[in-house]
Amino acid sequence: MTTRVIIVDDQAMVRAGFAALLAAQSDIDVVGDAPDGVQGVALSRRTHPDVVLMDVRMPEMNGLEAARQLLDPPIGATHRPKVLMLTTFDVDDYVYEALRAGASGFLLKDAPPADLISAVRVVAAGEALLAPSVTRRLIADFARQRPAPRKDRASLRLNGLTPRETEVLELIARGLSNQEIADALILAEQTVKTHIGRVLAKLELRDRAQAVIFAYESGLVAPGER
Repeated sequence: MTTRVIIVDDQAMVRAGFAALLAAQSDIDVVGDAPDGVQGVALSRRTHPDVVLMDVRMPEMNGLEAARQLLDPPIGATHRPKVLMLTTFDVDDYVYEALRAGASGFLLKDAPPADLISAVRVVAAGEALLAPSVTRRLIADFARQRPAPRKDRASLRLNGLTPRETEVLELIARGLSNQEIADALILAEQTVKTHIGRVLAKLELRDRAQAVIFAYESGLVAPGER
């Protein structure tokens, strides 16, 4: 199945380069590009892409607000694409907020071409792009700057998890892959995937990105812990 992608970035060279790279893949179809958030939102609602590559810093409307509008569409707009944030900074406050809004992850613009192609495929498949260590550092940095976690409501939600599911959530928050979690808990990788699915369903979270943020904000994982 072909993944439909649009690219939203204020630099024409970036849009052209990413489009050429992705269009060369047999399973990816670049259906349009836009130079700012306003036009990006409009383009997405016209073309219904599977994945939106969204620059963080743009004129007219930044990537954070554009992501919010795409991920929380108004009544009557049913399409909600996966959003992958693009940034030139390895720590950017907009990215944390975008993850909270439901973005599926972020990628540095200077990442190797193979990483961009892989990122689109990962996000299109419904996974969150949380493997790079920079993502773990970003979330930890911003969690550290947040007020102390509210234990009441979050704790009640955590109480709905089994001990094994809680272990899995903690390891997700530490940035481990499914295989690494399987190795740590001596489980089959498919069993880990089942546990992750149950965690997301019980906590009413969209994906791993929101699971990581929930783990920090609930106090299950403290910034700086290993």
